Amino acid sequence: MTDNKKHMKKEKEKRPSLKREIHELEGQYSGKGSIKAAVLKRMAKYLLAHKPMLLLCLVIMLTSNVLALAAPKLSQKAIDAIEPGAGAVDIERVIGYAVVMIVCYAVSAALSYLLAIMMVRLSQKIIYTMRKQLFNHLTELPVSFFDTHATGEIISRISYDIDTVNTSLSHDLLQICASVVTVIGSLVMMISISPVLLLVFAVTVPMSIIYTKFRSTRVRPLFRRRSQKLGELNGYAEEMLSGQKTIRAYSREEVITSRFDAKNEEAVGAYYIAEYYAGTVGPTVNFVNNLSLSLVTMLGGIFFLFFELNAAGEANILPLFTISLGGVSAFVQYSRKFAGPINEFANIVSDLQSACSSAEKVFTIMDTPTETPDAWNAVRLENVRGEVELENVRFGYVPEKTIIKDLSIRANKGDLIAIVGPTGAGKTTVINLLMRFYDVDGGKIFIDGREIRDITRDSLREAFTMVLQDTWLFHGTIYDNITYGKEGAGREEVIRAAKMARIHSYIESLPDGYDTVLSDDGVNISKGHKQLITIARAMLADTPMLILDEATSNVDSRTEQQIQKAMYALMEGRTCFVIAHRLSTIQNADVILVIKDGNVIEQGNHDALMSQKGFYYSLYHSQFDN
Repeated sequence: MTDNKKHMKKEKEKRPSLKREIHELEGQYSGKGSIKAAVLKRMAKYLLAHKPMLLLCLVIMLTSNVLALAAPKLSQKAIDAIEPGAGAVDIERVIGYAVVMIVCYAVSAALSYLLAIMMVRLSQKIIYTMRKQLFNHLTELPVSFFDTHATGEIISRISYDIDTVNTSLSHDLLQICASVVTVIGSLVMMISISPVLLLVFAVTVPMSIIYTKFRSTRVRPLFRRRSQKLGELNGYAEEMLSGQKTIRAYSREEVITSRFDAKNEEAVGAYYIAEYYAGTVGPTVNFVNNLSLSLVTMLGGIFFLFFELNAAGEANILPLFTISLGGVSAFVQYSRKFAGPINEFANIVSDLQSACSSAEKVFTIMDTPTETPDAWNAVRLENVRGEVELENVRFGYVPEKTIIKDLSIRANKGDLIAIVGPTGAGKTTVINLLMRFYDVDGGKIFIDGREIRDITRDSLREAFTMVLQDTWLFHGTIYDNITYGKEGAGREEVIRAAKMARIHSYIESLPDGYDTVLSDDGVNISKGHKQLITIARAMLADTPMLILDEATSNVDSRTEQQIQKAMYALMEGRTCFVIAHRLSTIQNADVILVIKDGNVIEQGNHDALMSQKGFYYSLYHSQFDN
């Protein structure tokens, strides 16, 4: 048996059975959860933002339902007009009632169609606003949020969860509003026909309500679980699809498939449990409502036979029990209209619960605090010289684990500061702190003598240009990608930057040159060329400070040498921070900082550090003696 198959077998053995998973979830969520009023209130605010259109929808819905409620009353009059023993039948009157009834139903149907279209348009407006607000809020969240949340899970909130809310707004909300009008209207009409028959619903309606409420308290947490599992599945799928080359290179297809199966089974299990509990509501309530219709029909027939016909020509001692044949027919129709919405509501409980769960997840992201606002007295960083100082800086991504312990660095204007050290020493963390992607836990960072927390974030970040090891290109032309750091740059400026980055010749060799469209993240060009384009982007931006995080890691040695020459020209007169693993690229640095375990253990230029024969000396020889 191959290693992959053994691994798959092991994964399957560890994986709980679907039946056991269902049992665990039943115990975990039994009797917990309810539709939170806060979520519904926030969803209502989106509706109220479109008051004129919402009011028009309510008027149309009310008119449609009133017309539909008038039809059974007309049916009663038509039947009573031809009731046996009523004498001569007024056929014109019967036809007149029938025609008016048909018109009522036709106009009601037309208004319902118009209402459905308007509700779809209204829900689309709301979803557009909600999705826009969510995406805008995501752009304002701190980097730490994206470090702790999978991309696929976030995308699931933007797409799946908001689409679920959309379905509820366009369909379920309309059904609920229409149901309220229909129930109240039917109740009034049934009271006018026979208050005694109405007592049947005094038993059956509470039964339906109690059962629906009991089930709904169990359903909502299950839909929250379902949404969570689908988000995890999306996140895993996105992660694995983006790493296909590595997966295939290590022949791990069967392993990741096995793990996907496990996550898929969890998602299916959560989905099944939620739908199972929600799915039992409709049939049960439907049975209770059908029982009430049977009782109404039976009792109505008895009242007609024993109190209406037997009382003919005599004084009726029980007028409340008297009902005509047309009245029985109309009461049954109103009973269906009265019971139907209750059954419909039970059927849409699952959708409503799912929408509330999805909305809650969307609102959770919207409620996530954005980056700490700039201090009230923060000023813009202008006329930047590029003097940087870190004074006794302490920082950890989590409180219990400090990465930077007591770091002090000083960089004068135009200095090239190289930062080297083993993996996990805190090199990239220094850059995160300089850019205020994270704030220090202790100590201070100064730019031109001003503490960076007293400077607006926008102006601070505008003073830096970054070239990272992980390149990022967006869907667009090469020209658009290079000008990303300097909007409105002219063609000549772009070409000059591309020549300095040694990428101009390659771009010109492409069929469309600078107008060549890159696919998502530039997957249609090599990693080296992607890196060169990002370097050209940095060269185009005119900033006083520069950050290079192993910027030449994806190019060959010959290209690296060419880029180094361009880099020296780019860095001239600018304060530069270079994180380097390949020590050959930073031998001309003004100051090399050797960081280990969050502390600067050595600093100086290349020759001085080599003469010390310390940690830097051993790092250098470990690269060049092999």
